Amino acid sequence: MNGTDTSTPASRDFATIGLIGLAHGCSHFFHMLLPPLFPAFIRDFGLSYSELGLLVTVFFLVSGIGQALAGFVVDRTGARPVLFASMACFIAASAAAGMAQGMNGLVLAAMLAGLGNCAFHPVDFTILNQRVSAPRLGHAFSVHGVSGNLGWAAAPVLTIAIAESTGNWRYAYLGTGLVAAVVLAMLVWQRAHLDDRQGARRQQREVAAATAHPLAFLRLPSIWLCFSFFFFSTAALAAMQSFASPALGRMYGLPLAVTASVVTGFLLCGAAGTFVGGFLVARVQRLERTIALAMALAAGALLLTASGWLPAQAAAVVAALAGFGTGLAGPSRDMLIKRAAPPGATGRVYGTVYSGLDAGFAVAAPVFGALLDQGRPAAIFSGAALALLLGIASAGIVGLKLGRPESQLPTPQGGRA
Repeated sequence: MNGTDTSTPASRDFATIGLIGLAHGCSHFFHMLLPPLFPAFIRDFGLSYSELGLLVTVFFLVSGIGQALAGFVVDRTGARPVLFASMACFIAASAAAGMAQGMNGLVLAAMLAGLGNCAFHPVDFTILNQRVSAPRLGHAFSVHGVSGNLGWAAAPVLTIAIAESTGNWRYAYLGTGLVAAVVLAMLVWQRAHLDDRQGARRQQREVAAATAHPLAFLRLPSIWLCFSFFFFSTAALAAMQSFASPALGRMYGLPLAVTASVVTGFLLCGAAGTFVGGFLVARVQRLERTIALAMALAAGALLLTASGWLPAQAAAVVAALAGFGTGLAGPSRDMLIKRAAPPGATGRVYGTVYSGLDAGFAVAAPVFGALLDQGRPAAIFSGAALALLLGIASAGIVGLKLGRPESQLPTPQGGRA
């Protein structure tokens, strides 16, 4: 149940939504702390794409394990102090990346960035669910998703621009550190809009602690179905985010400036899909059907790109447009998770489910990196399409489970509602 009354002034809701969107955008920005400069690391440190894929694995392994644990911390201590600590980790990660002298330094940067990233979904959704009024919650989830895509899109633009303009990639990490510092200062300044430990929220936590086992939510099938959806859909995103640019270059002979813009375009199309998805939450009953159609279209676009049949420029456009389908699913997915979360366990539920995102990135990055090292660039797109199709299967099962009457769903204590 939302801890904020529907009479909450719009200005208060918008302030919270805006601050959480800013923080979430920063967390996704730091997903891309290292990948845009992979070519520089290959040149200066003699690394392969397989080794660089392991950096992505380290980031998401730390983030995934930390995310599941962070949900418990958020439920116990409140979200705001955890958010501030996460931002501090991003500043430290930028410093480590800028001073790296080889693989070990890059691994340290990946670990610090993963530690910073791990708490964001439990933090964000705990604050949104407790402070934003019910009529605006779908739009809050939409803004949350859009901001993440914008963060992904902004990172390569900023880091590559600084590296190319200065002739030294290390200066790019001075820029990322300043981004994190400015966002942290803004969050501290406006911290009153991020307070989730008051009124109904405190009472809800006390009741939940007294009546339910802290791990009871793990009995809900919908939690693990959503986890699997995150895993497969994120594996596709990992392929596009980290390896689409070099894959397009090898397949179609496109220059780096064009292929890098395709990745940005894919993420911006994802943001547009997420925006539309925020309106669908309140208007469509069986959202999993819309999700399946959108993701199937995205998979088709990626398979067409993998075929090599398209002219080079057309392939770039089609690959970018595939992002719309992947973004459309976000807000409805987040709303389903909210409904599945028992009282007082919002942080734990979102932490567990969203660790599927980290697991998808961690597993997919070295696999797709190895495919590229083996001279199979088309497999980046066909593999991403396969992952999306597996995600559709997971979403369909989620829809069947949550489409049953309320009385059929298991409760957090393991009985029937």
